[in-house]
Amino acid sequence: MTTTEAKSTTDSELDAIFGPIFDRIAQGAVTREIDRTLPYDEVGLLRAAKFGALRVPVEFGGYGVTVRQLFRLLIELAAAESNLPQALRVHFSFVEDQLLAEQGSERERWLRAVAEGTLVGNAITEPGVGAVDRYRTTLTEDGGRWLLNGVKYYSTGSLYADYILAAADRNGERVGVLVDANAEGVRQHDDWDGFGQRLTASGTTEFTNVAVPEDRILGPGYGAPGPTYATSYLQLVQLAVLAGIAKRAERDIREWVAARTRGYTHSAADLPRHDPLVQQVIGRLSAAAFAAEASVLAVADVLDGVLAGGAKDESAVVAAELAAARAQLAVIDLVLPATSLLFEVGGASVVSEQLRLDRHWRNARTISVHNPAIQKARAIGDHLLNGADLPFAWSAGERTPAGGAAQ
Repeated sequence: MTTTEAKSTTDSELDAIFGPIFDRIAQGAVTREIDRTLPYDEVGLLRAAKFGALRVPVEFGGYGVTVRQLFRLLIELAAAESNLPQALRVHFSFVEDQLLAEQGSERERWLRAVAEGTLVGNAITEPGVGAVDRYRTTLTEDGGRWLLNGVKYYSTGSLYADYILAAADRNGERVGVLVDANAEGVRQHDDWDGFGQRLTASGTTEFTNVAVPEDRILGPGYGAPGPTYATSYLQLVQLAVLAGIAKRAERDIREWVAARTRGYTHSAADLPRHDPLVQQVIGRLSAAAFAAEASVLAVADVLDGVLAGGAKDESAVVAAELAAARAQLAVIDLVLPATSLLFEVGGASVVSEQLRLDRHWRNARTISVHNPAIQKARAIGDHLLNGADLPFAWSAGERTPAGGAAQ
């Protein structure tokens, strides 16, 4: 056991630190949903508690937790506020990249910065034509300096971040670029118009002649060919959000039923909580939440092994990708029906806008369309039947048919 492992924070210590913070965040979730109030204050609570430094080694000021511990806490945070783990998704991937980097001053610099509260957002996906063949966002040299120009969408979490990890094209090469969120030429817009996950700040980011120092060009960007741990890791954050949504949905409807006195003349019991049909619904919701969390943690265990080995074993990376893909299909099929089933326990009052119980389904449905499940299911089948490579870092946009223009 290394010194870092010996000092890493225990589950009970983590719960003592973050449990009260999650409770406080959960208290305002419905109001934020109704008012569409971005959770800046809640991000501030997490920043102050060094939540973003969960995986940073203790010697650099973090908690030194395992991947499994991280994802357990992401599920709990999602149960409190489902928007926040998604907003921090690329931040945690950035931290993993630093942990995997060669020992040196730059690695230590960023890990210590994260331990001091630094958060990283993203600007990877592009609107319109997109980046199936190449990024339209460009990094070009001009008089000895690098300039970033382009427009991104789905810039999840960047409004809460200190830095933005952007993906760009540099003379035909995909590169990652780390940009100061408040740098001259950066404009961010809270124009995400999805019906769920409304507070993730997943809107537009514009870069206009943004100066990028040489040391902020991080090498191959998202979408570079070859197996990578990152796609399974990033997908697993989305699944942790789904598991947290299921946990909160079960808790919310259970508390609502427990306090309810209204029933029906033809109900099987005087009180809803004594009605065996209602009890059955609660039991099914509880089972869905349990199974979703178990699936996420099972994949986290696989990723723990991959990352502990430096993510260098290609067969292990492929196994992690397959595990995350399978879990994606299973968790979606558990959580989406559960967040609809909960409405069966009551009459018209259960759909009150003040309860906002519909947010659980809307949020789950929105998370579930990230990396569409039908494409993932086909990829799994092709891999198992024909040995086809699994898709790793892919891009969204318009494809050009052979011999023709984009349709």
